[in-house]
Amino acid sequence: MELKEQIINDIKNNPVILYMKGTQDMPMCGFSNSVVQVLSQYGVEFKDVNVLENPEIRVKLSEYSNWPTIPQLFINGELIGGADITVEMHNSGELKTLLGKENTD
Repeated sequence: MELKEQIINDIKNNPVILYMKGTQDMPMCGFSNSVVQVLSQYGVEFKDVNVLENPEIRVKLSEYSNWPTIPQLFINGELIGGADITVEMHNSGELKTLLGKENTD
C-alpha cells in the first residue's frame, strides 16, 4: 500500500486521528502538545501518527488534506484543523459535541 493510500485508510478507519510531531505520550512541539492536552480532557482515545518518523508523511498528508501545517486533527474522517482551530472549538464547546461528549463533565 502506498503512503497516501495508508494515510487515507488510517483517516477512514480511526474515529479520531492526530498527525503530530512526536506521540501523544511525548509530543515534540507545543502545537501538537496543545491538541493532545485538549483531547485528553475528554478522555478520547485517538490514533497518533508521528510525522517526524518519515518526512514523506507530511508531504502526502498535505496533498490529501490541502492543509500545510502540523498537527492535523481528523474526526470521523473529516479534517478539523490544527492547534488553533482545535483549541477554539474546545473553548466554544463545539469540539465536545463533535466528539459526542456533550453529556460528560
